[in-house]
Parts: sequence; C-alpha cells; structure tokens
Amino acid sequence: MRIVYFTHSLASCWNHGNAHFLRGVLRELIILGHEVRVLEPDGAWSLRNLLADHGEAGLVPYRTAYPELTSLTFTTDTDAAALCDGADLVIVHEWNDPALVAAVGRARAQGGRFSLLFHDTHHRAVSDPGAISAFDLSGYNGVLAFGETLATVYRRWGWEDRVFVWHEAADVRLFHPLPGEERRSGAVWIGNWGDGERTKELGSFLFAPARAAGLALDVYGVRYPAEALATLKRHGIAYKGWLPNVRVPATFARHRVTVHVPRRFYVESLPGIPTIRVFEALACGIPLVSAPWSDCEGLFRPGTDFLVARDGAHMTAHLRAVDGDADLRAALVRNGLETIRTRHTCAHRTRELLAIAAALAGTPTPSSMLEPVR
Repeated sequence: MRIVYFTHSLASCWNHGNAHFLRGVLRELIILGHEVRVLEPDGAWSLRNLLADHGEAGLVPYRTAYPELTSLTFTTDTDAAALCDGADLVIVHEWNDPALVAAVGRARAQGGRFSLLFHDTHHRAVSDPGAISAFDLSGYNGVLAFGETLATVYRRWGWEDRVFVWHEAADVRLFHPLPGEERRSGAVWIGNWGDGERTKELGSFLFAPARAAGLALDVYGVRYPAEALATLKRHGIAYKGWLPNVRVPATFARHRVTVHVPRRFYVESLPGIPTIRVFEALACGIPLVSAPWSDCEGLFRPGTDFLVARDGAHMTAHLRAVDGDADLRAALVRNGLETIRTRHTCAHRTRELLAIAAALAGTPTPSSMLEPVR
C-alpha cells in the first residue's frame, strides 16, 4: 500500500507529542513493506522552536534512532493533488492549516483514487470547537479519533460510523526497559507546562507530594514560564529543559518512579484518553503513579498496571511505598509491561490502521491482520 501522511512535523518532537506515536507507526508500516511518504509544512512551529533552542544538533537524536524515516516539506502554494498522487491512503493530522486540510479533501472529491482520513489527537474538539469546525472535511472518508469520547463528539457532528477510534501506543522497538534497577533513584516527570491546563494539579499531585515523600524530582519539558520555573525552584525541583523523546527510555532508567498528571480536559471532558506518556512509561518498565482519570475504555488495569492517587496525600503515600518496596516496584513493572506488550504497541495500532484502510477500500482484511501480534 502507498500511504501519504500530512503531519505537523515528523522531525521535531518539541511540544509535539503526536510525533512520538507517528514515528513508531510509520516505522512499522515500512517494516511490513508499505510505501510511506511523510509531508510536513515548511516552517512548522514545533521545528522552528526546536531549531531556535538547539540548532541542527537537536535533530540528531531523531535521525539516529529512526534512520528509515524521512519527510518532505511543502509550501502553501504546493498542489495538494500532486502531493497525494499515487496514494492508496492519505491521512491528514489536525495540526495542519485549514487551507491544506480543505485542499486535500478537494483533491479526493475531484477524482482522487485514495481513501482519506482526518487524524485528531487533541482536545480542541471540546476546548475550542470553533478551531475544528474551521476544517472543511466534506471530502474525507472518515476520522481517526484517539479515544472513544472524542469519537463521540464527531458522531454528534454527523460522522456516525465513519469515525474510528485509534488510540496512541508505545513504540516498543525504542521504548523498553533498560538495565540498572540498583542504580535508580528519585522521581521524574516528563511533560510540557502547557497553557495553564494542569497548573494546580501539578502542584497538588507532583511537586508537593514528591517533596513530602522525600524524593528528589527531575522535571523535563518546554514552555515553562518564569512563574513556573520559580515554583520548581521553591520546591527544590531540578528543571532539565527539553528532552528528545528518543532519550526518554534512558531517563526513565535512572529513576525509580514517574507520575502522570493529565490535563484537565482529559479528566473532565475527554475521559478515557491517557495520552502518549502513559503508554511510553509502562513500556519502559518504570513504576507509574497517576493523578485521577477515568479509564472508561478499559485500556489498562488501574491499581495493577499503575497506582492511582485520589489526592495529594494519597500520592505522597504511593510515592513513599514505591520508593521503599522493591516487590511493589517489580509487580508494577511486570504488570504494566504485560498490558503494553499484549495490547498497546505501535504494531497493534498499525494492524488496526490497515484494517480500517481495507474497510474503506471495500477489500477483505488480510488473514495476517487477524493474527495476534507477537
């Protein structure tokens, strides 16, 4: 199959979590023998910021870890039909310009012989629905939504059986346990500050509990304003700045525990969507403690794959327990890995995507797609 994917950026993961998942899925497609063409807009915001902060050196980790992946840039005056020429399946990510989204839709409506999907991996459908309604999706066959609650929003908008739930997952070729349990210490949190979507929660479920538990805490991420940096300093937290995503497994391997603090929209409006960091942490074999969120789709086994804290005091107790109990750490690692490896790898999601593509094309799902991923 010839697949074209329009991303915001493949090369940059600076404040761009979808790049983590996309890299893993595209590599799986290539390994299966599919022809993949990745297109990203010239001057993409994430890439601009990465280059401004770290120069070309910031791209070295990605290029080293994913030598099989490349992307081409396009400009606003590039003919969308030409970009899709020869494709069997075209996917357009929601972090693209509405004009590009519409142009690709027209290319299909005016004779394009490819299936066309819109890929939504954000909370804007509930937090800023006007931004999504700006997209002309009339030429699209369907929508890939990264959670059932997001898919429900699109069904309300009339997509009905043309919206497909396609969760993110871990690229286990890169995200897997590394040796060194005896050298692990302290806690780590990897995440961007965001736009005030979890400021209070970070204080309640991460900063204060780590300090109360007596755990040194390292924080990685970008877009931390001066007041956020001051908060970290006040709590004695080491701020480490941007971390190339391919170096996350090695970073997890130096710490005993990590914490998941979901953004407010994923707790209140889009429950059931854990975002990529949960998948990656469990795949790396680091014990995880989470602030409350509803796993209403049954993706994991809360309390078994990871611990859930109902409030700050409970988080402190969990962190102390994980830090001091090697058997508890081992059980969480074992259980989390089991769930990821049996259900939530990029290989699983690749097979799901190919089954969706086969359904859109009206062709039977190949029998190989019905066999378990090993």
